[in-house]
Amino acid sequence: MADRTPDRYLRFARTAPGRFLTHRLGLPEPAALPRWSPERPSLDGELLHLTAAGPADAALGAVLARTGLPVATASERPAAVVLDATRVATAGALAGVHAALHPVVRSVAASGRVVVLGAPPSAADHHQAAAQQALEGFVRSLGKEIGRGRTVNLVRVCGSPQVTAAPAEAAPKATAEAAAKAAAKAAAAEAAESTLRFLLSPRSAYISGQVVEIADAPVSAPADWSRPLAGRTALVTGAARGIGAAVAGALARDGAHVVCLDVPAAQTDLLRTAEALGGSALPLDITATDAADRMASATGDGLDILIHNAGITRDRRLANMPADRWASVLDVNLAAVLDTTDALLKSGALRPGGRVVATASIAGIAGNTGQTNYAASKAGIIGMVRSLAPRAAADHGVTLNAVAPGFIETRMTAAVPFLIREAGRRMNSLAQGGLPDDVAETTAWLSHPASAAVNGQVIRVCGQSLLGA
Repeated sequence: MADRTPDRYLRFARTAPGRFLTHRLGLPEPAALPRWSPERPSLDGELLHLTAAGPADAALGAVLARTGLPVATASERPAAVVLDATRVATAGALAGVHAALHPVVRSVAASGRVVVLGAPPSAADHHQAAAQQALEGFVRSLGKEIGRGRTVNLVRVCGSPQVTAAPAEAAPKATAEAAAKAAAKAAAAEAAESTLRFLLSPRSAYISGQVVEIADAPVSAPADWSRPLAGRTALVTGAARGIGAAVAGALARDGAHVVCLDVPAAQTDLLRTAEALGGSALPLDITATDAADRMASATGDGLDILIHNAGITRDRRLANMPADRWASVLDVNLAAVLDTTDALLKSGALRPGGRVVATASIAGIAGNTGQTNYAASKAGIIGMVRSLAPRAAADHGVTLNAVAPGFIETRMTAAVPFLIREAGRRMNSLAQGGLPDDVAETTAWLSHPASAAVNGQVIRVCGQSLLGA
């Protein structure tokens, strides 16, 4: 079976007759989504930097200038727009969001980006909390109406990052406070840099309507942003083909030595994948009692990146589902992830500064007929990430995040019945299925050494699914 079924509707809709008919009949109009390649590493055009309240932040401007896009305060056809709304603290101040984006939203280039920067809602100020939470509804709605392959996302930047300020005794109080605020702004902007680079690039083509929280955590930039994982060791489960192979490829491209793990039955494909990437193969059933020990042994002197991608489906309605079909999915998709993560953290095999990324699913968020076992396992992954992430960071210096794919064009989705497959492709803001590379790029961003401030997040790689996203 082919790895994916051709999307003939998408191909037709991009022809001249197809564009005419889809527009006249009100049918979905999927736009081309350029992905990252060595030949096209960045978007084409300018980055428009706007603010919804107060003057532009110089520290943020400096970070935006490092994204590879020329930054402007006015542009006729921007490739991307970044709106700083971090200082929006009242309902009335939300008018600044409208005033900034209303004149330019139509001019954003096809397959362009809109990123809104917000602040965490305050538990002590319900007016600020209301205004900042309003940004989430705004971003999700704009993502569903903006069209032409453009994406819209919200990044919440912590307002009090760790900084080292000069003692108050060394300067007048006002000067010391101003210096501390400036340092805080710079640290907050730098903590968000890896996220902004990702969202403002072709790597994030299938990410829209998402909210990313940037925590209060120290961040170190890599020596080389083009190979940020150089010298690091990664292990990817379910790496023989499909999404797992794409993830392994992205990590290897970024400089990591990749240990590719899959079941012994997939050994031929596994060896082929590992050899192509200059990595190593580990044929292993992750439900084995010694799985964590063998994973640690295969990574030598330590593991920097652990990607839980292995998963199975055994679909059937609950009334017709025998216990063995339930148990096998929960064992592979959830219990093995919990057990191996716990063991590798406890043993110290996951080194400080490490990254764990687990694969959830949109099914674990919205549910799916015939997949009570699969949806339960993927929702369990989300629960694990939200609970363990703060403790893993505090106790081990390791971040823990999840990706939640929607409809991704793989061998698995190629076997889905035609009508269900078409619904999966069209029922998102981008009106098309995603590619394994979309999940891989998101995983690579979460694995980045400069993504230390991204922790406990569940990022939906679903083109902003119209259900559950």
